[in-house]
Amino acid sequence: MIKILFVCHGNICRSPMAEYIFKHLVRNRELSDAFVVSSAATSREEIGNDIYPPAKRVLRSHGVPFGRHFARQVSQSDYKEYDIIRVMDKFNLRDMLRIFGGDPEGKIALLNDDDVEDPWYTGDFDSVYASIEAGCSALLDSLLEKDR
Repeated sequence: MIKILFVCHGNICRSPMAEYIFKHLVRNRELSDAFVVSSAATSREEIGNDIYPPAKRVLRSHGVPFGRHFARQVSQSDYKEYDIIRVMDKFNLRDMLRIFGGDPEGKIALLNDDDVEDPWYTGDFDSVYASIEAGCSALLDSLLEKDR
């Protein structure tokens, strides 16, 4: 079983979108039993809050199911718990390295080659969805390639 954690600043937009998109992708390939997928924040600002309503709308518009979400902050124990940690931007990457005191096992990386812009500030949830979906698809494809 592969355990994946997606991380953004507040855990109400990008990282829960990635969590539910990835779950949707593996469910469509009948691989749900092979993965544990979650999300978290680098900050404490949104702890306990649900997914931001515009993020819910874009997930719904693409047929991606989601449930009640409770934002949480990443903890040091997450480094041991998860095999793969994907962050949304370089600021999150820097924060994760600080929180974990480095990345000795090489688990932490950006989801995409470029930052996934924060739609909280840009308001562009459609572009963010496309960017996250592309990153999640590429991640899943690379993991399935390794299994062959």
